Amino acid sequence: MKIAIIGAGAIGSVVAAYLHKAGIDVVLVGKKEQADVILKGGLSVKGARGNETFKLKALTILDREYDLVIFTTKTQDIERAYSENSRYLEDCTVLTTQNGVQADNLLGAHIDKEKLISSIVMFGATYVNPGEVTFNFEGDWILGRPFGANDPKTEEVAGILKKAFSVVISRDIMGMKWLKLFVNFNNCLPALIGKSMQETFADMDFCKLAILLLKEGVAVTQKSGVNLVSMPQFPVERVLGLANMPIEQAAGIINKTLTSLSKEPLYGSILQSIMRKRTSEIDYINGEIVSLAKNTGHQAPLNRKVVDMVHEVEEKSRFFEAVEVKKAFILN
Repeated sequence: MKIAIIGAGAIGSVVAAYLHKAGIDVVLVGKKEQADVILKGGLSVKGARGNETFKLKALTILDREYDLVIFTTKTQDIERAYSENSRYLEDCTVLTTQNGVQADNLLGAHIDKEKLISSIVMFGATYVNPGEVTFNFEGDWILGRPFGANDPKTEEVAGILKKAFSVVISRDIMGMKWLKLFVNFNNCLPALIGKSMQETFADMDFCKLAILLLKEGVAVTQKSGVNLVSMPQFPVERVLGLANMPIEQAAGIINKTLTSLSKEPLYGSILQSIMRKRTSEIDYINGEIVSLAKNTGHQAPLNRKVVDMVHEVEEKSRFFEAVEVKKAFILN
């Protein structure tokens, strides 16, 4: 199977590196500055599996048809990535990896839905520079058909990816993607103050704010009839438990969990985009709850506020001081 990965950011680079190491024919498609660095000096990956530089093929757009094309761009970049590479996307199987729940709908507007496989990436990585990423921690790669039942092609793709990653096939990938939305919910807070996950959630006020946002988000999904489905090693009860327990107790769990995720500084996906002076996926994470609330006649004022504040950071290229965030959400 010949594989192309569109998106040479954190996840795309890690996937390309270790599929290549497993002996799979893979090409990484990224921006010119990324492709140039990788072609000249290789792709450097440090972290969970040690430090290594990989020599692999890099392009700026697809050059031919591939058996499998994996989209690893952020959700907000899908339309651009599709447009640039559409010439060779008609007959291949396409795998999405994005956070949130909209990636399959966006690509499904252009590609035969029967050719789409959706996925959830539970491992973590950080983009450092073009051609340089940190692999922060291991985790499952969960696959499933978003618009129909799993089939032999799903099994085939999973079998290839298992050569490099822990892969699980889901019979309800969309229910799991809604649950994964809450795993990514906390990414908005480091993006407000421009600090790592570890630094942000060492502050108990930010841990409490994370729980307030979660409680509101879970309430909106429950009122709207969204079905949350447990993921391997991450049951629904973990999210519901946090949402229902006393805030001080829940904040303590957030503090312990998010300050010990990685030995290396871990920057959430939203902050990583902002640091690269690009728009973030906030509208597809916390903003998804805001949209769901609006469409079902409910309210999500806390998540609405955090979405607006992240957009302000994007527009003004200025992070908030921690005290400003606390004041905005009346935390002190």
